[in-house]
Amino acid sequence: MTSPLRVALLLSALVLAACSSSKDETTYVEAPVETLYNQATDAMLAGDYNQAVKLFDEVDRQHPYSVWATKAQLMSAYAHYLKDEFDDTIIAADRFIQLHPGNRDVAYAYYLKAISYYAQIADVERDQALTDLAMKSLDEVSRRFPESPYARDARVKYDLTRDHLAGKEMDIGRYYMKSGHYGAALARFRTVVEKFQTTSHTPEALLRLTECYLAIGIKNEAQTAAAVLGYNFPGSRWYEEAYSLLTGAKLEPRVDEGSWMSRTFNSIL
Repeated sequence: MTSPLRVALLLSALVLAACSSSKDETTYVEAPVETLYNQATDAMLAGDYNQAVKLFDEVDRQHPYSVWATKAQLMSAYAHYLKDEFDDTIIAADRFIQLHPGNRDVAYAYYLKAISYYAQIADVERDQALTDLAMKSLDEVSRRFPESPYARDARVKYDLTRDHLAGKEMDIGRYYMKSGHYGAALARFRTVVEKFQTTSHTPEALLRLTECYLAIGIKNEAQTAAAVLGYNFPGSRWYEEAYSLLTGAKLEPRVDEGSWMSRTFNSIL
């Protein structure tokens, strides 16, 4: 014989199941594609990005062969971006690119992916893997779609990303230099001069090269680094400091044709 308590528990379970089923049914009500898409757009404009994502995804789920489904896929990616859900944005953008490589809006999918990496760039104290991904993705936008409305912004952000990576190298180089590990510091500062010449960190990198080479007694490299610094950034405080270091050691800025920098950087001497 079934106890009253067991009957009550069974009834409670049935009520909960019915509520859950009812909730699921209301979430996935079939609707015309225009209705769903307009509702999603309204939610987006109202700032309800969670609802916008759900409705745009519903457009794609219920009407996968409609032209609105293609638009909804991209709009869903954008709604994720507005929610700061950058990993989801990248996944959605990649899906759009794979499904619609020839679509006229594919440039925007590449751009969304790139700026999602860019938005996650950490400060220079942290690992820069995302910075590298941002730089590659932004470069892809400007190369693939040079005439698109996104190319100019991609190029600007690409330059800022390169500057960020150079800043990371400088940060590590300064740490090594302060610790007296001049060889390791030189490797970092040389990377800035070799790979990131056009960034804002190049003048300081040339000064630090001058300092490090003087510290380990390689005078010709120190003189050449200072000469390159003076030639390219004559009025900078970095050159004034480098010049002061050399004159204090009874040296002067001078290009040594046999130096590493002279051999590697004839174009900027």
